[in-house]
Amino acid sequence: MSPFSRPGSAGSHPLPAALTRDIERAGYYPGLVRDVVSTALAGDEVISFLVHQETTFDHDTVRRHVTVLVLTPTRLVVAHADDHSGEGTPVATATATTESVPLSGVRGVMLTHVVADPAHYRPGALGQELTVTIGWGSVSRVDVLPATCGDPQCDADHGYEGTITADDISVRVSSVADGDQALTQALAFAHALQSATA
Repeated sequence: MSPFSRPGSAGSHPLPAALTRDIERAGYYPGLVRDVVSTALAGDEVISFLVHQETTFDHDTVRRHVTVLVLTPTRLVVAHADDHSGEGTPVATATATTESVPLSGVRGVMLTHVVADPAHYRPGALGQELTVTIGWGSVSRVDVLPATCGDPQCDADHGYEGTITADDISVRVSSVADGDQALTQALAFAHALQSATA
């Protein structure tokens, strides 16, 4: 055995065919993304998953990004891969990061549905866009505003009040941009995660 190979290394635990297919369909360095996800899973059973590829524009630069969320019986595995450009880098570079969150640590799963023409909403349709926001306490956002007493004439200093929102990751899937199948998969993943963390 090579001194650089070890049990449990990338590729020793094949991913489910459907997950592999979605990673390849996303088209962002699929070999790298497959290996990173496989290494993070370490042979755990895959209950549900969501793969989302996004392209953003930064001035005159096009940046690609893929997020893979995988639910196992005990963990939420989050994988990100991004374009990484540094000054003086002669070749394209990507950064891939994984995080493994125990299901007991997931604090909340929020779903935001966007519905066009809600007056004619068809029951069961659940809209044309879904944002899945998951919080486990790694990243929190603090929104602070001046406190008021409710009296519009009062100019006293009432200090500040705020809210702390945990939103470690947010994935937006649109049937227009990503297709109906991607929206269905996002809903299925969200339902599975909600059930597992209830």
